[in-house]
Amino acid sequence: MSRTLEGPAIDVLIPAIEKDLATLPHVVDAVRKQVRHPIRSVMIVAPRKERILDFCRRKACTFVDENTVLPITKKDINYRSRTWERSGWLFQQLLKLGGDKLCTADYFLVIDADTVLIAPHRFRTGGKTIFYCRNWSQPEYFTTYRKLMGRKAVRPSSFVTHYMLFERSRLSRMKREIEAKHGVPWYTAIMRSMNRTRQFAFSEFETYGNYLYAKNPGGMVLKKARNKSLSMSGSNLSTAAAAKYARIYRSLSFHKRKGYSRTSKP
Repeated sequence: MSRTLEGPAIDVLIPAIEKDLATLPHVVDAVRKQVRHPIRSVMIVAPRKERILDFCRRKACTFVDENTVLPITKKDINYRSRTWERSGWLFQQLLKLGGDKLCTADYFLVIDADTVLIAPHRFRTGGKTIFYCRNWSQPEYFTTYRKLMGRKAVRPSSFVTHYMLFERSRLSRMKREIEAKHGVPWYTAIMRSMNRTRQFAFSEFETYGNYLYAKNPGGMVLKKARNKSLSMSGSNLSTAAAAKYARIYRSLSFHKRKGYSRTSKP
């Protein structure tokens, strides 16, 4: 059955590492199946590893070396303690916010490499962007937002749902405002605004969503995310199981419980 495509053509940006290759094929296939917009390019932003390059060739995705996106790389980030390591987790968030320089479409969809869409998704309607939201978040995200933006987040709900449509011009404007306020590059301002003794101190989705909501709440459509987190491997998801979950949920996230997935977000 062919899908009906409406609205603006978009790019898709997926930060990933080798550990994500078990789930990543399902993520890409689901985006192409469930997103109701014409898709111009699917970009995989990742380390230059042969397995990732081979995946991009097989799946007709555009490979982007993660070390070419920003003036900094993961090595320049120190976000860790004696018991946890979050430097890569923060780096992938900064990579997403660098998407306005990578993508050429006016809008681009960012999705985590462990999240699979199992229901149809449209991200623009009636000249407004649709945001999929949940009802809980990390308090530290809002502390960082206040320091970064100079105002409290209105936070009608949480914008942290593992995928989001960004508008390039508005994302660029947000970063310019951050730089004007702090007098340093936007990524430096983010790292300086965070309490890096806290394990989860910044959210790119929470920051961009609340930035837009503060500017024009009427210009957004908020919907319940209905995301289900699973501890199983995404490669074990059957078509029948996905169809069953789709009766209730819009997406599934396969968060790794052993080791650390850079793209997982609490």
